[in-house]
Amino acid sequence: MRGRRAAIAAVVAALTIPAAAPAADDNARAYVRPVPPAPAYDWTLTLGAEGREEPLFQGSSRERLRPYPIFAVRRYGTPEPFRGPRDGLDIGLIDGGNYQIGPVGQFVWSQRDKASSEAVHRLGNVPWAGEVGIFAQYWWVPWLRTRTEVRQGFNGHHGIVSDIMTDAVVPVTPQWTLSGGPRLTLATTPALNPYFGITTAQSVVSGLPIYDAKGGIRSYGAGTQARYLWTPQWATHVFLEYERLSGDVAGSPIVTQRGSPDQVTIGFGVTHSFDIKTPW
Repeated sequence: MRGRRAAIAAVVAALTIPAAAPAADDNARAYVRPVPPAPAYDWTLTLGAEGREEPLFQGSSRERLRPYPIFAVRRYGTPEPFRGPRDGLDIGLIDGGNYQIGPVGQFVWSQRDKASSEAVHRLGNVPWAGEVGIFAQYWWVPWLRTRTEVRQGFNGHHGIVSDIMTDAVVPVTPQWTLSGGPRLTLATTPALNPYFGITTAQSVVSGLPIYDAKGGIRSYGAGTQARYLWTPQWATHVFLEYERLSGDVAGSPIVTQRGSPDQVTIGFGVTHSFDIKTPW
């Protein structure tokens, strides 16, 4: 009897173990965490264009419409960063959440080629200038940003220019965002003299007195901007920037006799964002 029971138990075990093993394998596979798919894109680019009704030349009392490009890049999936009217073209290589650091550039159109004043026109044209450097910005709270740019000029001037800007950024609705705040611009002598200085030769041909513009506070002022998001990709904006020329710049005969220390810029622009996948 015992032998028969042992034989039956052996047969039941032989039939049960193969059936239980696949079930255990299925349970194990059910608890394996799936590997998330790779993101479809790597970067989001923002491209756009802006028109600015700005002073005809630095220190001018008249304005002229000029075009400017807009470019920004951010990692795919991250929110679009705020861009102020005075911000240069930048890439935030270091992003600490509430602060960003990276390279920046600005473009300055040629000056005086369309000057209405004969005396200023005789001073000669100042060619276009490029400025490249570094920017750093810090968000004190989610709605308040301070940004500093330090740029080295080439071609039109060879000095250093630094912009310090603070903006309160207020989302009024999901589409509308208003912003604004104070501005301060510093510049070295080589960055100011091509635009505000008058050499002996220039004095002779223009009739304006000789003048040497030293570096320091170039201007101070304030700006404001309104931005409307039409779709997640398309947006438009308008802005107003006011500068009051200061120091040696404000005392230049180009400003006191043929221009104005009050500099106003009105701008409008459109941007489009799209996602890209890098091949590496």
